[in-house]
Amino acid sequence: MKFTKHNFFMSFFGFVSYLVDIGIDISVAVKHFTGGHFIAGSLTLTFILIAMIIVQVFSYTWFKSDNEYDRQGNQDWIIISHLLQFGIFVRYSLVMKYGFHAASFPCCRAREVYCGDIHKAAVDAMTDLSMLRLFETFLESIPQLILQIYILMKYEDISLIQYAFLVAAFCSNSWSAVDFQISLRKSLPEKKGIRVGLPLVTFLFYKILTLTSWTLSIALFGILNIYCLISLIAVLWIMSFSWTWKQKTSFCQSTCMEVLYRVIVGVILVFTFFNVRGQKTKIPMSVYYVFRVFLTASIISLCWYLDPSVTEKAYFFPVCLTIVLALGLGIFSLILYYAVFHPNIYKVEEKGLDTMDGPIGGRINRMQSFLML
Repeated sequence: MKFTKHNFFMSFFGFVSYLVDIGIDISVAVKHFTGGHFIAGSLTLTFILIAMIIVQVFSYTWFKSDNEYDRQGNQDWIIISHLLQFGIFVRYSLVMKYGFHAASFPCCRAREVYCGDIHKAAVDAMTDLSMLRLFETFLESIPQLILQIYILMKYEDISLIQYAFLVAAFCSNSWSAVDFQISLRKSLPEKKGIRVGLPLVTFLFYKILTLTSWTLSIALFGILNIYCLISLIAVLWIMSFSWTWKQKTSFCQSTCMEVLYRVIVGVILVFTFFNVRGQKTKIPMSVYYVFRVFLTASIISLCWYLDPSVTEKAYFFPVCLTIVLALGLGIFSLILYYAVFHPNIYKVEEKGLDTMDGPIGGRINRMQSFLML
């Protein structure tokens, strides 16, 4: 469990990108309102506020469960920072503080670090932050991206710069899921991390391509009928939430937070596969992507049969081609990763625990509650 200089610089880059995301979110909302798109502007603000509040709630709850009050020395400061929606900045400050010492010194010399293990403190802080960013991605960034694509398709007004922004958004959102996987495995000593190089690139391609395909499919279905799209998302969320509930997850200490966690996992499962319980993923992942292929094919077919005028749009064939190719290549990348590059192929690992382990050096190792194998 080593926190390297590479981890430190990637965390710093993540902080800069987070600031850029905030600026983009504000500019997009202002653009919608000034352009007369009040519904789009309101939805944008709604996505932002919901994600911010939920992230702050989880961050504050984790501070309490980790006894972080004792280490930070000022309980009021922690509470106020989260009420002011600055909790994520507190998280980044911890990653920077612990990470700087871990990357600079072979031995711990910082008294504020519990257990005398500066590397563990840095990795734990990084993992918590990556999960909070994952929540934010699927609660705010991806819904916003779908909304932007829908508007661009609706009004057929898109420039080369907007294409570049869309590609960057797809990559950023996908990297959030990959970064969480990397941080999660790094925080579990019995798990071997994803190797840099082809394994990491293959896993990233799997996420980028499948998310791109599904995001475009949802936006295209919205063009066909916005009410059918809302109904589809609602049905998918109910199915995902029900499956998550059936898994009897034990990620949080309180019942209320556990329910909220399952609600969020339900949202994540609407867009990508997420292993919530540490079980073998072969069967559930296969069922998930077979169903994804069925839904994607159904959406394209419905465009042909229900509203042929949609097929006459200039964007229809390029979008459909991108959807099909991205889904096919994404699933191929997924199969290649698990068949050739998965860490378990190179190391026989003990199965992690499915329940809360209790305090480890003052911090609850909640990441043992589920493993994305």
